[in-house]
Amino acid sequence: MTTAASAIIDVRTLTPGTCRNTLVRTLEELEPGAVLTIVNDHDPQPLRTYLDLSHPDQFAWDYLEDGPDVWRVRIERTA
Repeated sequence: MTTAASAIIDVRTLTPGTCRNTLVRTLEELEPGAVLTIVNDHDPQPLRTYLDLSHPDQFAWDYLEDGPDVWRVRIERTA
């Protein structure tokens, strides 16, 4: 039995101005069932809003940690 791919991106280490493009590109490349966990120093809610509008019903979003210093979000490609 194989398991879906899983990756972690610590957004805090990315160059400002490249974060959203890097995350969106990575998420678009995920196969259904694969997971990306992101780590950030603020709530990545704007990314969720973008994904809900641009890729409806394709990602499941689960907060693993929700501040105040660190946010960790598990994002699974569902379709």
